[in-house]
Amino acid sequence: MAKDFLLEIGTEEIPARFLPGALEELATVTEQLLAEARLLFEDIRTCGTPRRLAVRVFGLAARQTPLVLEVKGPPRQAAFDAAGRPTRAAEGFARNQGVRVDDLVVRRVGDTDYVFAIKEEPGRATGEVLQELAPRIVTSLSFPKSMRWGDYDLKFIRPIRWLVALYGEDVVPFILAGVRADRYTYGHRFLRPGPHALGEPGTYVDTLRAAFVLVNPAERRSEVWRQVQEVAQAAGGTVRPDEELLDEVANLLEYPTAFCGRFPAEYLELPPPVLVTPMREHQRYFPVYGPDGALLPLFIGVHNGTAEHIDAIRAGNERVLRARLADARFFYKEDLKEPLAAKVEQLKKIVFLEELGSLYEKTERLEALAAYLAGVLGLDSTDAQRAMRAARLCKADLVTSMVYEFPELEGVMGREYALRGGEDPVVAQAIYEHYLPRGAGDELPVTPPGRVLSLAEKADNLVGCFGLGIVPTGSQDPYALRRQALGMCRLLLEAEIFLDTEDLFRKTYGLYAGRLKLSEEDTVSRLGEFLVQRLRGLFVERGLAADTVEAVLAAGAGDIRDAWERGYALEAFRATPAFEDVHTAFTRAHNLAKNAADDEVDPALFEDPAEDELLSTYRGVAARAEPLLAARRYGEALALMAELRRPVDRFFDAVLVMTEELAVRENRLALLRRVAGLVKKVADFSRLVVVT
Repeated sequence: MAKDFLLEIGTEEIPARFLPGALEELATVTEQLLAEARLLFEDIRTCGTPRRLAVRVFGLAARQTPLVLEVKGPPRQAAFDAAGRPTRAAEGFARNQGVRVDDLVVRRVGDTDYVFAIKEEPGRATGEVLQELAPRIVTSLSFPKSMRWGDYDLKFIRPIRWLVALYGEDVVPFILAGVRADRYTYGHRFLRPGPHALGEPGTYVDTLRAAFVLVNPAERRSEVWRQVQEVAQAAGGTVRPDEELLDEVANLLEYPTAFCGRFPAEYLELPPPVLVTPMREHQRYFPVYGPDGALLPLFIGVHNGTAEHIDAIRAGNERVLRARLADARFFYKEDLKEPLAAKVEQLKKIVFLEELGSLYEKTERLEALAAYLAGVLGLDSTDAQRAMRAARLCKADLVTSMVYEFPELEGVMGREYALRGGEDPVVAQAIYEHYLPRGAGDELPVTPPGRVLSLAEKADNLVGCFGLGIVPTGSQDPYALRRQALGMCRLLLEAEIFLDTEDLFRKTYGLYAGRLKLSEEDTVSRLGEFLVQRLRGLFVERGLAADTVEAVLAAGAGDIRDAWERGYALEAFRATPAFEDVHTAFTRAHNLAKNAADDEVDPALFEDPAEDELLSTYRGVAARAEPLLAARRYGEALALMAELRRPVDRFFDAVLVMTEELAVRENRLALLRRVAGLVKKVADFSRLVVVT
C-alpha cells in the first residue's frame, strides 16, 4: 500500500534570500532521485522556514517498479546448430546470465538475429530504498554559499541539527553529519522548542502550527501581509504593496506578529527615500502612508513570535530606527554643505574598475557618449545640454556620506542633491534615471536626457567589461551585465528608440583609448551575440513565435527596435495568403544563392527570357519596396515581394542554374542572391518552420 514520505532537514537559520531556491531544488532533487530509484508517487510538495527544509511525497509506492533487463548474447547462428540445438556458446551465455537455455529468446537487430536473456529484477521495499535515498537527497542539494562545521566533510547551507525521515508511521533510519534521523521535529526556538514526536507525515503541518511554526511559506506570507495591513489601517494609514520586502520578511521568521511603531515627526522633513531606505533595507519595516500619499511617522514591523511583551519589542525597534534616522539626518545635512558639482573632482580618487580608470574618467566618457547619442537620437539643443550636464554630475553622489552609508540610494540622492543645488529639474531626474531599469519589471527612464544617459551608462559598462574579457558564465555575473544588457534592450524596445547598437559600442570602445584587451571587432561581435541572447527571450515573452524571432534576428539585430518591428510585421504577414508566395520564392532562390560569389548580374550573359523576366521583376519590386523598407512599413514590403513567386518558378523551369558554363552559372546564382537578399532585409525565411 502506498504511504506518504516526509523528510525534514533541521538547521541553523538559513538566510531568507536562499530559502525559496533551496525549496525549489529540494523538490527537483527528490523527484529525480525517486525516478531513478523506480519509486512511483502521486505528488511532491515542499515547505520550510529559516530553520528547516522539508519535502513531503504523497502516495509513495510500497515497492520499486520491477526492472526488466534484456541482455544481448551471441548471434542465433552461433547459438544454435542446424538442428536447433543449443551450442556451447548459448549454454555459456545462459549460465553467465543466470537463466535457462530454454528461456533465451531471439530478437532481430539490424539484419542479424541474436539471442537475448530476459532477466527481471524484482523491486525492493520502499523503506529499504529510502535508507539509501534520503541522505542522497540531502547531500545532492547545492547552495550559492555553503559551509562545513565540526570535523564533518559535508557542506550545507547551515549546520544540520536534526533530521526527520518518516515513511508512513515508520522511521527511515540513517545517520548524516553525526545526526540520526528520527520522528522528532522542533518548534519555535523560544515559544515551544520541543522535541515534538510525529506519528506520520500527515500530522507534520498541524504539529508545527501548535508549536508556533507556520511551515508553509505561502501561508506564512499571506499571514504577514494580512497582519501588516490590519495594523496599518488601525493606525490610520496604509502600506503599499512591496513583494520583495514581503517575501524577505516571511522567510525571516516562523510565527509572525505585526506591530506598529513610531518615530519623531521631525524626521519627516527629510526626503522620503532617506526615511524609507533605513526602514526597508536595514530594518525590514513597512513604511506607512497617509490618505494623501505622504509618509506618516509610523512603521510596521513583524516580530517572530506572539504578542506577549510586544510593547517592549516595539520600544526596542523604535530606538534602533531613531538612531538610524539620526545618522541619516546628519549625513544629509553634511552633504548639503557643498553643491553636487563640487564633488565631481573627488571621483578622480575612486577606481571604476581595475584597468578601466577612475570614476572621473568614466564621467568623461559618459559626457562624450551623451553628446553622441543626443545627436544620433535627434534631441534638441536644450535636452542635449541637459544630458551632458547630467552625465557630468551623475556619479558625484557616490562620494557623499549618505550614499556611502546607504548604497541603495545612489542616483536617488544624486537627484535630491542636484535639486537642492539649483540644477535643472530635468537634469536632476536624468541623474536618477541613468541607473534605470535596475532589474526586471523596474521602471524605465522617461525623460530624453535620462534615456540617453541610461543607454550611455549601460554601453560603457558592457564595452568595458567585455573588452577586458569579463563575460558572464553560468550563474556567475558579478557586474550584473545580463541585467544591464536586458535593461538596454527593454529601453530601446519600449521607448521605441531606433539605434544601431553596434555603432554605439564602437563609439564607446574608442573612448577607452587603448585600455581594453580585446580588439574592437571581437568586443563588438561578442556584445552583439550577448544582446541577441537577451532578445530571444524578450521577443518570445512579447508574443512572437520562436522561429519568427530567429528569422528576424538572423537578418540583423543591431537596431533592436527595428528587429522588433520586422518580427511583428512578419508574424502578421504569416497569416496572409501572400506568405506562401514569398516563402516559396525565397526558399528556391536562397537554397542556391548560398553558392553565389557576389550579387553582380550581367544581363549580357542571359540565355533565356525567364532570366530577363526575373531581373526585371526584381528591379520593379525592389524599387517599390525600398521606400517601404526605409519607412519600416515591413508588412507592405513583404506583400510586394510576393510578386517574385511566378518569375522565380518560371526561371527554375526554364534554365539549369548549375550549368557547366562558369560565367553563366555565377550570373544566375548572383541573380538568385539578389532575390533572396531583398527578402532578407526583413527576415531570413530559411529560419521559419513551415508545415506544408
